[in-house]
Amino acid sequence: MTMSAPIETTKPTVQSSPKQVGVLLVNLGTPDTADAPGVRVYLKEFLSDARVIEDQGLVWQLVLNGIILRSRPRTKALDYRKIWNNERNESPLKTITRSQADKLAAALSDRDHVVVDWAMRYGNPSIKSGIDALIAKGCDRILAVPLYPQYSAPTSATVCDEVFRVLARLRNQPTLRVTPPYYQDEAYIEALAISIETHLATLPFKPELIVASFHGMPKSYVDKGDPYQEQCVATTEALRRRLGMDETKLLLTFQSRFGNDEWLQPYTDKTMERLAKEGVRRIAVVTPGFSADCLETLEEIAQENAEIFKHNGGEQFSAIPCLNDSDPGMDVIRMLVRRELQGWI
Repeated sequence: MTMSAPIETTKPTVQSSPKQVGVLLVNLGTPDTADAPGVRVYLKEFLSDARVIEDQGLVWQLVLNGIILRSRPRTKALDYRKIWNNERNESPLKTITRSQADKLAAALSDRDHVVVDWAMRYGNPSIKSGIDALIAKGCDRILAVPLYPQYSAPTSATVCDEVFRVLARLRNQPTLRVTPPYYQDEAYIEALAISIETHLATLPFKPELIVASFHGMPKSYVDKGDPYQEQCVATTEALRRRLGMDETKLLLTFQSRFGNDEWLQPYTDKTMERLAKEGVRRIAVVTPGFSADCLETLEEIAQENAEIFKHNGGEQFSAIPCLNDSDPGMDVIRMLVRRELQGWI
């Protein structure tokens, strides 16, 4: 008797469509509008983050809601209006970050299944909206890119906190990667050096020295273990080596202090005052801790600190633009993203 062939019980393999890989650029944030209500909403979210103000107790809540949010939005709104992108009705930070994402997407267009989006830690577009958009486009893997060269808990870590909060609400979570700080990566230092040299070549004067101004932080945060100050020092030392300068020609300072606590020193504004009084007449300032120009660079440095310098005897002051979406700046972002996407694309 002839035996029939066994019945095939294995299901045929179904070729599923390739999944997408998402890249989410994240910067600090900005108000939606350059008026007191818009700034108030932004400051409320920003200053209610325990990474930014660690003691969120009753005293701080009284100060925040009873004093700061009643008075500060009006004055900060005036500052935002000085730098506002009126054509698009948005802050320069939002304009630049969008452009960075667009240029990164174009640079990765040769890579199949990569989707690029952008978000702000505080304000809009939110991290949640960015992640939701990437998932809606089929991304089952997401690379979060905090656009901070130096790590700190109030910047890099709070981006991760929010990403994790968003993912915690999902039953089907995408796989996540986060780019590390890049404070002394060769491409970053080279981009800074090129941006400085290019800018100085356009000036009608030769600065006697350059000040590298980083965003400040309460000294107590560093005392508790935050590596931010150490990484700012490492960036500055690497930049000095690349430019052939010593600590007398490329100074390190910290700006944007807030409240009555001691912050990292030397302070940028006090340094501007001191240098002018000591006879320095020509100066340039670079802000290596910012990946895109914003209120702290365009208003605080380029306007407020320029006025402090000139009021005390200085004559010529120039603020060097951030890397922004320039070719050297985009080289840094492309390097960082391509490196961290290895194995996914």
